[in-house]
Amino acid sequence: AARVVRTIDAVAAAGPRPIVFSTAVNRDIRAILSQSDGHFMDLFGTHIAQLEDGLQTTASGEPGKAHGVGDAIRYQARMTADEYAIEHDDGQSIRALERAGLILIAPSRCGKTPTAMYLALQHGILAANFPLIEEDFANRSLPEPLRPFVRKCFGLTSLPVRLSQIRQERRPDSTYASLAQCSWELRNAEEMYRSNQVPYVNSASMSVEEISATILQRMKL
Repeated sequence: AARVVRTIDAVAAAGPRPIVFSTAVNRDIRAILSQSDGHFMDLFGTHIAQLEDGLQTTASGEPGKAHGVGDAIRYQARMTADEYAIEHDDGQSIRALERAGLILIAPSRCGKTPTAMYLALQHGILAANFPLIEEDFANRSLPEPLRPFVRKCFGLTSLPVRLSQIRQERRPDSTYASLAQCSWELRNAEEMYRSNQVPYVNSASMSVEEISATILQRMKL
């Protein structure tokens, strides 16, 4: 802490005072850092006394407690879900679909993979994802392996222009990336969702966190 203060003081002496954001937990270390010539902002110390009063307990002041595995069972559940999402990414495996808590379906590049991975890593949900292809659109029915699990399915869609832009980065000037192809796939995907009573959301202007929150709420996960 003393070395850090000397560094801050040297910077302050050579020019504008640096802004210092501190998340040091130990009170003695915070006291040393606060003596620097920087604009010192104690992000923890400002509120610890209020929290101690509100929770009727005393902060340990022990560094490193925010790191590591706090709940080993929950951590292992998330790692298991992560492995499941990787195995079942983009329809690579149909093994143990009965274990899935969620099956995401969508045309290519609508956000299936990042959403499934986020739900696995953040919430421990066994999430598979499955691409919709032209054969599926032609008969307006779910891919055959998913039909027994229709109540686990959730669809993603997008805007044709947005989907075309994303696909252009992958396969420039291809039929796959054309606006006409994207429009056709999205239109048919949405009709498939409606006819099979699969809930869905437009992911075009939503973050992965927003998409996931919507799925959690609507699927009651």
